[in-house]
Amino acid sequence: MEQNNYNRALQKPIGSGFNATSTTSDVIKGIDLTGKIAIVTGGGTGIGLETVKTLSKAGATIIVAARDVEKAKKNLKGVTNVEIEQLDLINPDSIDTFADKFLASGRPLHLLINNAGIMFVPLRRDAKGNESQLATNYLSVFQLTARIWKALKKANGARVINISSLGHHFAPFNFDDPNFENHEYQTLQGYGQSKTAINLFSLELDNRAKSSGVRVYSIHPGNIWGTELTREAPIEILQQFGFVDDKGNPVPEVIDSLKTIPQGAATTIWAATSPLLNKIGGVYLEDVDIAELAVDSSIPNGVKPYSLAEASAKQLWKITEELTGLTFNIF
Repeated sequence: MEQNNYNRALQKPIGSGFNATSTTSDVIKGIDLTGKIAIVTGGGTGIGLETVKTLSKAGATIIVAARDVEKAKKNLKGVTNVEIEQLDLINPDSIDTFADKFLASGRPLHLLINNAGIMFVPLRRDAKGNESQLATNYLSVFQLTARIWKALKKANGARVINISSLGHHFAPFNFDDPNFENHEYQTLQGYGQSKTAINLFSLELDNRAKSSGVRVYSIHPGNIWGTELTREAPIEILQQFGFVDDKGNPVPEVIDSLKTIPQGAATTIWAATSPLLNKIGGVYLEDVDIAELAVDSSIPNGVKPYSLAEASAKQLWKITEELTGLTFNIF
């Protein structure tokens, strides 16, 4: 029986041969994805766009799920093997429509890359009253994965890659008040718990899905400048992180220290394609390898043990089914 990551036994680097400076071009060398089908949410901009371009060059067919279809078409002009579909992750009906259309095609799904996300936003809620970062960054991932499950199982060897973040260090999951109904909203706390949720979901889904040939990973792309993730960020927060000065201008030495977009997307590509991960799942990846456990302050990166806890993962699955009104049965 293959080992799971509940006890964190798998959460240690395996010597991938890559590092923080590796790019998508480095990682995809020698990989042939001809005949493989992928879905990439948020594939029209940022690291999602780089992910799509890289998978396309390797021969995959990619369904790009984008909120702004026209923008995606413009950014993906000239990229082959791409189908662009509308998807608004804050809207559960949009997720169902997207999933139904793909399932109706009868195709297997080899790669589901849940890339899209939001950060630094003011308090907003979806139609069900869920806080928008939780809804977009996590609940939508649960719903889309559940709705598309038949196609993943049909692939006889699929991978689900969920984009997490070092931001999960900001907060564990608040099981008592996940939607900030009874305590003050803080945008970084909301973001943090949404990414902790992604880690816990990836852990639990992998354990449930591996017998069906589906493996699951959560990844931290790295700190990157030039994506749309900061488009709503208050200047005070950007100053807090050191990204901009007191006049709102980018700080060159800080920006230059961050990853490029091809470096940021490299871990996604490795998670999607590396044979080293064929019998490993439920792990958190960063810098194109399995990350270390962040057991104390001496490890500034890595993954917090609370986001790999078995009891929390099982509890989250239950509460997520309640919040979404959706039962996700692995069969």
